[in-house]
Amino acid sequence: MDDSIFDRRLEDQLCFRLYRASSELGKLYSQALQPFGITFSQYLVLLALWDKDGVAVTDIGSRTGMGIGTLNPILKRMTEHGWVEKKTHDTDKRATLVFVTEQATNEKPAINLSILKQLEGFQLMELDIIGLMDQLETLQQQLKKVND
Repeated sequence: MDDSIFDRRLEDQLCFRLYRASSELGKLYSQALQPFGITFSQYLVLLALWDKDGVAVTDIGSRTGMGIGTLNPILKRMTEHGWVEKKTHDTDKRATLVFVTEQATNEKPAINLSILKQLEGFQLMELDIIGLMDQLETLQQQLKKVND
């Protein structure tokens, strides 16, 4: 790869296009999540917990890519609003596990439907979503190798 890629306009830079796409997708999700009073970041936490409930905060951080400094205030707000609850680990009293609440479990279908409606209006379904996700996963893995 030669350095001529840096001679491109802002709009033609890969980093900018990824940033803008991520930002716009986040806005789309935020609109769908607004009726439930949860943010996009909180939704990512719920997704991680719906996959595997009752995990340590560090596990949620690993799954979502959020640091502890970001995650703790998110979990605090989610606890205050009844989406998650924290419990001390049975065998390791120093460890705290996070669980979804009944509210989070009950609202999951409605949240999914709200997001689906937003995505349908956005015509995202016309894109090769699986192919795009595969390419993004490959890019993320390559970047992780460079950054580690």
